[in-house]
Amino acid sequence: MLGQLYERALGGEGCWIRDARGGVSDLPVAQWLGGHGADEPFDTAVIAMCDGPTIELGCGPARLVAGLVRRGIPALGVDQSATAVGLARRRGTPVLHGDVFGPLPGVGQWATVLLADGTVGLGGDPQRLLGVAAQLLRRGGRCLVELDPTFTGVVTSRIRLESSDAIGEWFPWARVGADSAALLAEQAGLTLAGLHRLGTRVVASLAAVP
Repeated sequence: MLGQLYERALGGEGCWIRDARGGVSDLPVAQWLGGHGADEPFDTAVIAMCDGPTIELGCGPARLVAGLVRRGIPALGVDQSATAVGLARRRGTPVLHGDVFGPLPGVGQWATVLLADGTVGLGGDPQRLLGVAAQLLRRGGRCLVELDPTFTGVVTSRIRLESSDAIGEWFPWARVGADSAALLAEQAGLTLAGLHRLGTRVVASLAAVP
């Protein structure tokens, strides 16, 4: 979905994001990889919020899944990037190489579904992705989804990755404001149980029917 430049960025190449209006923003690879570049207070808080078997959709190199496993929580990541999956597996982190919109294991059995680092925007269709999350949850489970506290509403646009010598293909992405949490939860058949401010970031807790 993100293309070869994403794979190359995970390998250390400098890349950035360009939106359809020409705006440029950093690709936060160091944060995704963990270690010295991680937002450790956020990661620690999110991991502590996960209760029971947890699946992370669009996990990237799976630093959060790794943290959950270290705490003794059964966890699995899902990502379409071969490079991200390879990085995770080399560290012993359980990750499934696959499409988050494709067949997934444990439908109706997960206590927590995790969508962090803006992955709710995958495919430009947060309603569809939260529908997937809702199907994965067991009764009383929760979807923990990071939303944008600086943005209002839900806007789908096109973005692409660029480097000093390459330009990727455009692909759809959604930006989702924290103010949309209740509506998105309702559309997915979930209930907004809380909004949690973690430093400058916000995570919504969306609960399945108990």
